[in-house]
Amino acid sequence: MAARGASVVRDRSAAWLLAAIVVLVVVALDQLAKGLVRGAIPPGGSREVIGPLTFVHVHNRGVAFGFLGGGGLPVLLVTAAALALLVGYFARHPDRPYLWLPTGMLLGGALGNLLDRLRQGFVTDFIHLPHWPAFNVADMCITGGVIALVLVLERHGRTAAA
Repeated sequence: MAARGASVVRDRSAAWLLAAIVVLVVVALDQLAKGLVRGAIPPGGSREVIGPLTFVHVHNRGVAFGFLGGGGLPVLLVTAAALALLVGYFARHPDRPYLWLPTGMLLGGALGNLLDRLRQGFVTDFIHLPHWPAFNVADMCITGGVIALVLVLERHGRTAAA
């Protein structure tokens, strides 16, 4: 029994460590990319990259795709509530297989955009595809994190039912 308890503690610690590493990588890549865009493209400007992909420099005061465009307190409250729920769930289930990955992606993406909001009052978006609002690395990680979270939870639901 003691060996089982030690492995659970070790697995829980590993899950938290892996989630923290993902957070750090996402925030670093996001901030690096945004910094490069701010230095290379003036606000409102654009650069063709390849095919339909264009880099732009836009300021987003809302959340994903400009939702809650006024920014400010509503955006911070929605973000804080979502992060609190996610961290609370992860704290109760850190031993759930692969839950560390979507947790790290979602936290990293949210923190990357939050850093922009606190420092600038808006988020720098720069990836633009036709017929789609501009987005950034943090947004990609948030979207990918939501998809990964659904897959992890769905996989666990199937395993528990079997």
